[in-house]
Amino acid sequence: MDRLDELTIFVAVIQHGSLAGAARRLHRSAPAITRAIASLEQRFGARLVERTTRRLAPTESGLRLAERARVLLNDYQDAVMDTAEIQLTGLLRITSPVQFGRKHVAPVVLSFLERYPHIQIEMLLNDRNLDMIDEGLDVAIRIGHLQDSSKVARKLGEVTRVTVASPAYLAQRGEPREPGQLADHDTIVGTLRPALREWRFGPHENNERVRLTPRLLLNDVETQLLAARAGKGIARLRSYQAAEDLATGALVRLLPAYEPLPMPVQLVANNVQRMPQKVRTFWDYAYQQLSQLALIQPRRA
Repeated sequence: MDRLDELTIFVAVIQHGSLAGAARRLHRSAPAITRAIASLEQRFGARLVERTTRRLAPTESGLRLAERARVLLNDYQDAVMDTAEIQLTGLLRITSPVQFGRKHVAPVVLSFLERYPHIQIEMLLNDRNLDMIDEGLDVAIRIGHLQDSSKVARKLGEVTRVTVASPAYLAQRGEPREPGQLADHDTIVGTLRPALREWRFGPHENNERVRLTPRLLLNDVETQLLAARAGKGIARLRSYQAAEDLATGALVRLLPAYEPLPMPVQLVANNVQRMPQKVRTFWDYAYQQLSQLALIQPRRA
């Protein structure tokens, strides 16, 4: 095992006061943590931790080593980051849903490029989940639960599906009070998944299903919003897509009690532990920026 890795494990054990806590923090197995501590004690020829009934505590030698190790690890991290700042060059390939990418990811990409002038980014906006391996993608912003267990994800926030209509449409046709009444209304439906001509409601999206005969079918979210604002029918969109119109009153939120459970908005990558530094830097930067977006934060009652 790498000597710096052993010191990292030892410092984590001291910080958390237990092997299990260090294992969770470092995403290692408990036996691996135990072996690292035993190897370190053998190399130093001294006991570094004492086990009590409740926690681990450093011995006097262990305390001195932990203090020196923290300084050494911090200096090493600073040296790596200083070098990485110089070496952040090359191409990053990123994908995102179209509207979310255009409005929220693109500004993050632009500010990242300003900060790191030697980085090149190719951004693919697509409402379908592109295969990250086949497309050679480094980072994806995905909405929905992760289907591929080989990928890693970091949650940014959450959104849900909202049913909306314009005040003018509701004044003319009335407001539906339960999902079944939608069958008597004009509806605006997206065509990304043409086999589905029903809207599902309730916490598990199967409490109630409404079969539709759409008045208008559109393959573009912005055009669906345009038609809904113009009073051409009731649309169903993701909450971030309709957020601006709901805030201004151009659209009204319908049937909130019947909305499905939220879907996570996530950063997705193929492998976090083996990320190139340029990918890791964007991963951390994008998380810092996007996780602050108010429109994807959980609604408070």
